[in-house]
Amino acid sequence: MISTDVLVIGSGAAGLSLALRLAQAGRKVCVVSKTRISSGSTLWAQGGISAVLDADDSLENHVQDTLIAGAGLCDEQAVRFTVARGPAVIRWLVDQGVEFTQVDDDEQQGHKLHLTREGGHSHRRIVHAADATGRAVETTLVGLAEQHPNITVLERRVAVDLILDRANKRVQGAYLYNRDSKHVEAVSARAVALCTGGANQVYLYSSNPFGASGDGIAMAWRAGCRVANMEFMQFHPTCLFHPEARNFLISEALRGEGALLRLPNADGSPGERFMPRFDARAELAPRDIVARAIDHEMKRLGLKHVLLDITHKDADFIRAHFPSIHARCLELGLGITEQAIPVVPSAHFTCGGILTDLSARTDVGGLYAIGEAACTGLHGANRLASNSLLECLAFASAAADDLLATLDDQPAPAALRPWDESRVTDSDEDVVVSHNWLELRTFMWDYVGIVRTSKRLERALRRVQLLNGEIHDYYGNYKINHHLLELRNLVVCAELIVRSALQRKESRGLHYMLDYPKTFTEARPTILTPGSDPAQTR
Repeated sequence: MISTDVLVIGSGAAGLSLALRLAQAGRKVCVVSKTRISSGSTLWAQGGISAVLDADDSLENHVQDTLIAGAGLCDEQAVRFTVARGPAVIRWLVDQGVEFTQVDDDEQQGHKLHLTREGGHSHRRIVHAADATGRAVETTLVGLAEQHPNITVLERRVAVDLILDRANKRVQGAYLYNRDSKHVEAVSARAVALCTGGANQVYLYSSNPFGASGDGIAMAWRAGCRVANMEFMQFHPTCLFHPEARNFLISEALRGEGALLRLPNADGSPGERFMPRFDARAELAPRDIVARAIDHEMKRLGLKHVLLDITHKDADFIRAHFPSIHARCLELGLGITEQAIPVVPSAHFTCGGILTDLSARTDVGGLYAIGEAACTGLHGANRLASNSLLECLAFASAAADDLLATLDDQPAPAALRPWDESRVTDSDEDVVVSHNWLELRTFMWDYVGIVRTSKRLERALRRVQLLNGEIHDYYGNYKINHHLLELRNLVVCAELIVRSALQRKESRGLHYMLDYPKTFTEARPTILTPGSDPAQTR
């Protein structure tokens, strides 16, 4: 059994920044990664991190942009809390060695951070490292974590479940499935932080890596934590449409720098620009509006994709500002300096999640949730572009402060009971897992996607509950593997999404209902509580 002060499950920006802040203050931390330590969604973040760093901008501007994008459902206190911490977390990253893109500053006779603009932002406030910000942040933090003597990294481990002191409603650690040894290990800790990302692989088409299976959300729900706003699943408007690059995003920053969305002509060439018909902000409208507009045009015209056209910009400008996108597209035979890019919407971000306070604390003592796994109130009904990494960093900082102030008052890591593997056998029906995985993701895409109806949601609920029963039975009778664990968690998250969507009898932000097209005057969060519904997930 491994014992530590804080067990951090997840190795993206949230998990690594929390681990480093704790380790640098002298605490022992164990970081768990499902594959290699540098494999999370952070690695694929292209656009950047939103923070107010320009004299022409203000914290109030950033607050108002976030509230507008959130369609009235943001918690304003959480928004102000997060935005106010933006400049400090950027400075912390710079101090750690992250090399953001800079420009000459004639007034200071030196350099300053280059700021770009993305959809929904009224000012340039996106700090970036060319078009591969996530990679710059992740690789820097990974290097620091691997070298720090207070951090133990456990790679190729998949969290099975949290270990609880149920009498005191407190977490004691977690069981981890070792993908190499094929056995389950116990890790004991004073506190546990779920930094596990979202549940976007519940959909057939997703921009996220395959590990985005909602593990933290499902484990927290099974442990007794409330979840909130799970109906708000963000679809990124512009994922590359190409058979060899299913989850490659075309950053919102292209539209921020002037790229236009067009319908393809019969010969495939760029045709009519359509976004001005849907919103006065056109290509710079929030993601929910742009994704719905693309979805509408594709269905109306029977299109497989639309086109994102930046060919009117100087070729050197395109190569300099978007080197990763330019290079990847070129590998696929697409020269974006002279060709429009075929794009489609894809599931991208889970706006809801485990309900937390402003210190990232959940309903279970000693259990924290940070980043996409959490629902802090920042995003409301639709996340503003580049607020995701900001949330990871701001709440990792807040959680670190809270942990450093309270850890010594918490019980020492407990002796844990080993995982019982004697009651299960090997299965000769692993094909059931892959079939259920495909079925789940297909009906979620068809029935619980960008545009919804009550009939589709009710159909999805019946199917997800049937699948849930099958998977629960399979889980209890056969030896586990990481595919089964991810499927078990995805089906929990799928039911939470559908149940939340059925409760919201309006259209708001990312939740668009054909049979309830109006928006209520009062915005209320959707909060689900374990044990409140006899038909709820297991």
